Amino acid sequence: MSAIDLRGTDLLTGLSPAVPTIRRGRAAGWFHGFAGMVRFEWATIRPYAGLTLIVQIMMGVGMAIMYGFFYPQIDPTTALLITTGVPTLALVPMGFVLVPANVATQRLSGTFDVIWSMPVPRSAAVAASFSVNALLAVPGTVLALAVGAWRYGVTLHLSPVLVPAVLLSTLMAVAVGYGLALLVGNPLVINLITNATVFLVLLFTPIVYPASNLPTWLMRTHEVLPFYPMAQLIRAGLTEGVVPDVGTPFLVLGLWTAAGLGMTAWVVGRRR
Repeated sequence: MSAIDLRGTDLLTGLSPAVPTIRRGRAAGWFHGFAGMVRFEWATIRPYAGLTLIVQIMMGVGMAIMYGFFYPQIDPTTALLITTGVPTLALVPMGFVLVPANVATQRLSGTFDVIWSMPVPRSAAVAASFSVNALLAVPGTVLALAVGAWRYGVTLHLSPVLVPAVLLSTLMAVAVGYGLALLVGNPLVINLITNATVFLVLLFTPIVYPASNLPTWLMRTHEVLPFYPMAQLIRAGLTEGVVPDVGTPFLVLGLWTAAGLGMTAWVVGRRR
């Protein structure tokens, strides 16, 4: 047997068996910090968590019902588009409106700097914020889909694409919203951007109507913006044969997710 000194170094080989233990300790510390920040994020959001759900219901369930009034008669194709589009309408306000609004509120109240001064890894704090906001998006999204299917009598056909589509869409929305909120320090500017986003999504994005209804240049623009690919991916997971190509939407959302994470990492890395 080899002798080991007080530092944990093998006196014969010179190797240190204590290194893996240190790594495990760092991992345990990260997860401990993550768990603490999850509790902190939930304590911050809990007072208006009910309002968050109401906003999702208004965007998702409300639009599912209201869009039906825009058509004198709803054919099966229109009913399918509305039903499979409302989950996207419920996810968009969570990531692109409520997450930036939460960061802006933290800046105004002074808790933003407190969060970054806490003795936890910054990546753990960011991951905790992502996780809490992503989980908050689930109830309103599921409820919006259920109400839409009931309202229009649509039979859904779930496919294996649905789980990665929802996960990627949720991560993309939260990552871009969070990264944008960190990058733009002025809460008033963030408020303008989020309001413009809602306006763009509700009126000019082909989520609950065919993209072919738009001018060609606008349709091509939406192919590279995140909202239409998000709707197409979720629609592909809820139907059969309606969305022939899911590779391109996955690629577009993947790039937007990388951009959101990149913005977040860049801003976090610059903070002292």
